Amino acid sequence: MKATVYYAPGDVRVETVPDPMIQQPTDAIVRITHACICGSDLWFYRGEEEWQPGWRTGHEWMGIVEEVGSEVNTLKKGDRVLAPFAFSDGTCEFCHKGIQTSCVHGGFWGGSTNDGGQAQAIRSPLADGTLVVIPKDVENDDDLLTAILPLTDVMSTGHHAAISAGVRTGSTVAVIGDGAVGLCGVLAAKRLGAERIIILGRHKSRLEIARRFGATDVVSSRGEEAIASVQEMTQGGAESVLECVGSESAMATAIGIARPGGAIGYVGVPHGSGHNFNLGRLFRQNITLRGGVAPVRAYIPELLADTVAGKLDASAVLDLTVDLDDVPKGYASMDSREAIKVMVKP
Repeated sequence: MKATVYYAPGDVRVETVPDPMIQQPTDAIVRITHACICGSDLWFYRGEEEWQPGWRTGHEWMGIVEEVGSEVNTLKKGDRVLAPFAFSDGTCEFCHKGIQTSCVHGGFWGGSTNDGGQAQAIRSPLADGTLVVIPKDVENDDDLLTAILPLTDVMSTGHHAAISAGVRTGSTVAVIGDGAVGLCGVLAAKRLGAERIIILGRHKSRLEIARRFGATDVVSSRGEEAIASVQEMTQGGAESVLECVGSESAMATAIGIARPGGAIGYVGVPHGSGHNFNLGRLFRQNITLRGGVAPVRAYIPELLADTVAGKLDASAVLDLTVDLDDVPKGYASMDSREAIKVMVKP
């Protein structure tokens, strides 16, 4: 089969690799029908994470089950499934607490030891605890399948930011970042009933999507100027702040624009040389800081139901589609900001 393999910064290749095979009785083999390139993939693509030649890429995917191990009980051949970006057993202490990304037996797609989703097929460990079956009555609706795909990561991650920040009906929310996660954070805040949603971003086409998703205000400045703008327009800061970038400057902005007694939901993958937080302001103003890697598996059932019902659709963030052979071009398009998020259809 074909799969995407990392070689060096700026160098990912689609190559022929061995077909996946059942290795454990809890495995499933899935033929991939939809996948994505993630903004977080750009960190290794740009050389800002230590990746090794030969590692597989891709952690967002959907597909059709081709084979299941002898101990798989909830799936069968022919089921159309979507996968959270991390696999989990569904039975450990942390899975029961709804933080499947901390599963004691789990892991993440791609990298040094696992198959990646930017491929024709994949071996899914712990299939019962990980994969979610898509309802039969929508499994052949291509538009709806495209709307479901962001639940594998960015829509669920935006939702995690909103939940962590305590977004509620009638609240004022600020979202830092106009990438796919930030845009989905806007949509999540709107879904949870926010009355005013301020998006902090600089790219016109992305800000247009943010408006469609529910943003009421735009701040295009950065740093202290952005903090002053949000403080002024809200008369004291936003009750809920969604930090969807992961840089030190984004976190500084989040702390600076949070209202006393408010909360920050941070989901941006941390990157850069270091993170120095203004703990003094967090302490003095009783600002809550919550978030982290999103437990997507916990959120998928609720968000899938709303998507199937036509109440939730984040597919606008998927603004470029490529076939598997053109995955390297997809990476380059995202790296140059010509695309927000690339959908891959093997």
